Amino acid sequence: MTGQPNDLDLQSINAIRFLSADAIQKANSGHPGICLGAAPMAYALWSRFLRHDPADPDWFDRDRFVLSAGHGSMLLYSLLHLFGYDLPLEEIENFRQWGSITPGHPENFLTPGVEATTGPLGQGLANAVGMAIAEAHLAARFNRPGFEIINHHTYSLAGDGCMMEGLTAEASSLAGHLKLGKLIVLYDDNLISLAGSTGLAFSEDVEGRYQAYGWQVIRVADGNDLEAIEEAIRAAREETGKPSLIMVRTVIGFGAPGKEGSFKAHGSPLGPEAIAGAKKAAGWPDEPKFFIPPGVLEHCRKGEGRSARWREKFEAYRKEHPGLADELERAVSGELPEGWDEGLPVFAAGDKPAATRVVSGKAMQVLGERIPELIGGSADLNPSTKTTLDGSGDFQSPEVPDEGLEGKAGGKWGYSGRNIHFGVREHAMGSIAVGMALHRGVIPYTATFLVFADYERPAIRMAALSRQRVIFVFTHDSIGVGEDGPTHQPVEQLTALRTIPNLTVIRPGDPNETVEAWKTALQEREGPTALILTRQDLPVIDRDRYGKASGLEKGGYILKEAPGGKPQAILIGTGSEVAVALAAGEILDGEGVPTRVVSMPSWELFDRQDEKYRQKILPPKVTARVSVEAGITLGWERYVGLKGAAVGIDRFGASAPGEIIFEKLGITPGKVVKRVKSVIGNR
Repeated sequence: MTGQPNDLDLQSINAIRFLSADAIQKANSGHPGICLGAAPMAYALWSRFLRHDPADPDWFDRDRFVLSAGHGSMLLYSLLHLFGYDLPLEEIENFRQWGSITPGHPENFLTPGVEATTGPLGQGLANAVGMAIAEAHLAARFNRPGFEIINHHTYSLAGDGCMMEGLTAEASSLAGHLKLGKLIVLYDDNLISLAGSTGLAFSEDVEGRYQAYGWQVIRVADGNDLEAIEEAIRAAREETGKPSLIMVRTVIGFGAPGKEGSFKAHGSPLGPEAIAGAKKAAGWPDEPKFFIPPGVLEHCRKGEGRSARWREKFEAYRKEHPGLADELERAVSGELPEGWDEGLPVFAAGDKPAATRVVSGKAMQVLGERIPELIGGSADLNPSTKTTLDGSGDFQSPEVPDEGLEGKAGGKWGYSGRNIHFGVREHAMGSIAVGMALHRGVIPYTATFLVFADYERPAIRMAALSRQRVIFVFTHDSIGVGEDGPTHQPVEQLTALRTIPNLTVIRPGDPNETVEAWKTALQEREGPTALILTRQDLPVIDRDRYGKASGLEKGGYILKEAPGGKPQAILIGTGSEVAVALAAGEILDGEGVPTRVVSMPSWELFDRQDEKYRQKILPPKVTARVSVEAGITLGWERYVGLKGAAVGIDRFGASAPGEIIFEKLGITPGKVVKRVKSVIGNR
C-alpha cells in the first residue's frame, strides 16, 4: 500500500475488508470484490471528510453518502459498524438473513445510517443528484449572512455497472448543467463487471464523457494510495462550480489469491482458501472470524458531537431569524403548513367541462403558494402537463446566464427557483425526485405523459420501496389522447402502476375529485402517489343532483344510488369513464334496472378501508357488477367478481379523434348498458 498510511489506517481498512469477506462467506452470498478493492477510498472519505454523527444519524446538516453500487452493501455495513452506528456485530454476522437489518442491498428505512435504498445500478447516483439539488435549494432559501445553516456535501460511490447505465448518463448530464458543486462521485474503476472484464461491452472514454457533461474529473492511479485519494477528495471539495468525478483505479478482490482482479470476485463468496490467503498476505489472523484489532473502533468512532455543535449554531440562527428557523423545522419534519388547503378551487355543475390536467394545474398554483417546499417539474412537458409553479422561478445554477433561457416559470431564480427542468430524462427525473425526498425538507413532484411511466417505472418502484413522499403526475391518461396514436395512448400503464406495493394510484373522475386527489397525495406520508389525469375535458359531476360529496379520500364511494336504494346492478368507473358509467346508469334506471354508480378513483385507498365500509359500497349480494375504464381489464375481477364483467381495452389504441376511438373500442354508455344486461342475463 502506497500513500504512507499509519498502522491504524491500515488496520481499519483491513477490518472493513475482512468483516465484509467473513460476512459474505458466512452467508454464502454476496459481492466481496468491491469490499476488498474500494475499502481504502471508502475509509479515506469516512475518516477524513464525511461530516456525520453516528449518535444522531439523521441530523439535518450531515453529509450524505449513497452507495450507488448497492451490491457492495457489506462495505457500507462494515463502515457503519466500525464508525459507531447502531449496527452491532451480530447484525454483520447475520448478513442477508431473515429478520436482519443487513439485507443484501441497502435499505434506508431498515438500517441506521443508510441514506438510500440502492441496488439497481445508477439509482443511487441519481438519488445523490437529487440530494444535492435539495441541499442547494434549501441553502438558497434559508441561509443568511453569518448563518450557513445548510452547508453539506453529497457523496456517492459508483462502479463500472453504474457508469454503463443510461440512468447515470441522464442524471450526470443534468447535474453538470446545474453546476452542483457539492456533489462528489467516487468511481470504483476496476475494469471488471459480473460477467467478465468491462472491455467486453464498455470501452468509452468516461473521463471525456464527464468533462463534456461539465464535471471536474480527477484520476487516482492506485486505489490503495490513501494520500492520493485524500488529495483528490480535497480538490473535489474545493471545486464549487462543478460536480466532481474521482476515478479511482482499484483492483477487485484485492489480495485474494486466484480471485484478485477477476470477475470471479464480483458476485460470489471468495471461499475459505482465498479469504485465508488474503488475510495471510495482509498479516491478518484467519481466526477468529469478524476480528477487529484493538484500537480500531476508538480510532474510527470520533464523529460524535458534530450534530450538537450544529444545533448550537441553529439556535443562534433561531434568535436572529425565528420565522425561518420555524419554517425549516416544519419542512424537515414533513408537516404541512397551517391553512395549506385553503383557497383551492371548487367547481359547480354549471361550470364548463375541463381536463383534469388543467384543473390539477390550477390546484397546484394555490398549493404552491401555500406550501413553499413543493418543488419539481416535468420531462420537458410543463406546457402539456400544466405543472409549472407560476412565479416561483426556474431552478438553475446562479452562474447560468439569462440569455437564451426561455420559459414561463417567472425567470431564473438560481437555486431558490422551484421549477426544475429535468429535460427529456424520465428515468433520471424520477430517481432524482426520490433523492430529494430522502434528503428531506422538500416535497418533490414529477410530471410526464402516462405512457412514459414505463420510462420512469424503476424510480417509482424505488420510491415505493423507500416509502418516500413523491408525487408522480401523469397526464394524457388514455385513448383520449386521440390522433397521436397507440404509441402515446396508455392502456396497460395504469394497471402496471397498481401492481407496485406502497404506491397510491389516483385517477380522479371530474374537476372536484382532481382537487381532492392533490389534497390526498400531499397528506400521504408513507409512500409515493401517482395522479392520473386527462387531456380531454370532463364534465363537472352534479353532486347536488346525486346528493353525494366526493369521497375520494376513501378510494371508492357511491356517486349515484339506485332508485329506492336497492341496486340490481353496480357500475364502477374511474377517471373519464365515470361520466360514461353515470350515463349508462341513468339509461339502466329508465329501463327498469336500478343501478348504483360507484366512483373508484383509487384501488389502494379503497382497500385500506375496513370491511364494513367496502361491503357497504359493494354489497356481496349484488353480483351484477361492471367496471368501466379505458385500459386493460386485468385486475378488475377483484371488484366485479366472477359473475361480473369489465368494460375496457385489452388491445392497443389507434390514431383518430379521441371520441371516435372511444366509440369504436366500445367505451360508450350504450355498450356498458349492453354489458350489464348480458351479466344479468347470465347469472
